[in-house]
Amino acid sequence: MDRKTYEREMRKARRMEHNRDRIDYWQGYKRGLRRCFFGEDYGTNKEHDLWMSLADDPDKKKAERGRGYRDALQLEGGKG
Repeated sequence: MDRKTYEREMRKARRMEHNRDRIDYWQGYKRGLRRCFFGEDYGTNKEHDLWMSLADDPDKKKAERGRGYRDALQLEGGKG
């Protein structure tokens, strides 16, 4: 992911966080953007695996964070 895309998507995520119904999703999305842009310099592989697994968590908030994280990683062509 190039810097321009990262900054654009981060601005979008920050704006969307104002929708309190989806705040967990956008928090996960921002974390996924950071992982996508900074790669392994942002979080360990163990943390990455945990965030990827959250999408299937029965807890709604955790699942939303996981889906946001996973969706942000898709911007880099499915890396993750």
